[in-house]
Amino acid sequence: MKKVTILDKKFETMVLHSAEKNKKPIKSKVTPIYQTSAFTFDDLDDLEGYYNGEGNYLYSRVGNPNTDELGQMVAAIEGAPAGVATSSGLSAILAGVLSVVSSGDHIVAADDVYGGSFHLLKEELKQLGIETTFVSFSDIQKVEQVILPNTKLLYTESITNPLLRVEDLAAVVELAKKYGLSTLVDNTFATPYHCTPFTLGVDLVVHSATKYIGGHSDVTAGVVVGRNDLIEKARAKVVNLGTNVSPFEAWLTCRGIKTLALRMKTQSYNARRLAEALKGNPNISKIYYPFHEVEAGYGAMVTIELSKNIDINQFFKLLLWIKIVPTLAGVETTVSHPLTTSHRALPPEANEALGITREVVRISVGIEHPEDIILTFEHAIEKSIIQ
Repeated sequence: MKKVTILDKKFETMVLHSAEKNKKPIKSKVTPIYQTSAFTFDDLDDLEGYYNGEGNYLYSRVGNPNTDELGQMVAAIEGAPAGVATSSGLSAILAGVLSVVSSGDHIVAADDVYGGSFHLLKEELKQLGIETTFVSFSDIQKVEQVILPNTKLLYTESITNPLLRVEDLAAVVELAKKYGLSTLVDNTFATPYHCTPFTLGVDLVVHSATKYIGGHSDVTAGVVVGRNDLIEKARAKVVNLGTNVSPFEAWLTCRGIKTLALRMKTQSYNARRLAEALKGNPNISKIYYPFHEVEAGYGAMVTIELSKNIDINQFFKLLLWIKIVPTLAGVETTVSHPLTTSHRALPPEANEALGITREVVRISVGIEHPEDIILTFEHAIEKSIIQ
């Protein structure tokens, strides 16, 4: 029989199979984008080898070099042994929670968490038979009072969204150990630049990598890191629930991580400058910023409550180059309105109890010159006073 080669193929086949795959390692300075849905095998033995642990990749939902790199990078900067990347911050929370609890279990969560997290815990997980009690973590004794025999997890944020309460993680970990509970902390606002909860004894740490980890408002991704045994369970949830992140999104997020220190240093400095400048403004009823934590500030978020004599619609219109968005943490300064965006899912009485009113504005401070940021907010406030 004549030997068949690629040259014997018709044109329709040639355009698909004319390129020879380069099997030699290419020493790229940056991890290439493995934008592929699946990986190939030489023969059935090679395929079987994957299932025997001899190969790395099969199908991108199950694993991909870019998504693995993202999980590993965030785990490394958090001081954790393992991590897994997901499609969003909420899917990272879901994977982390489900690595600990199942139907019939109970969670105790801080009552001042992000609205999307609140809804996930209160409504979606309830349909799976998982109950959540929300309580103020400002008083650890109140947390202890709502722990039940079937409680398995304590859930909170290192810096809460949007009122920027800095959690006493040592107290949370101590309480968890007393009752044999696991802990999960959302570290999105603080980032590992300011806080590494795993090194303080927290079991699982999650990030909406869409925010500071990615840093440029061009990806949607999440990461959960922590104990090896829990991350293996979380990884299985990501695979089986299909909440994996795409290779390109993961690649972009990894690129963003490389400037995290530079961005957070500048943004945190600018945030503190803005908070200090607005602290004495008579048209601001309240300012939320953890001034007392460290001299250089603690995070790049500032939340203010405008006085009743400010026309809030006019205020937003007068912010000029500062955009109104429902998210945060890009390199540009932006603002959001928590009552109608991030905390829209909370019942009105819950928002009222927390102090999330119509006048509350969440500011994500960027890397612009601090004087430009300050002057823009001062101008918008001054020109929005109701005469």
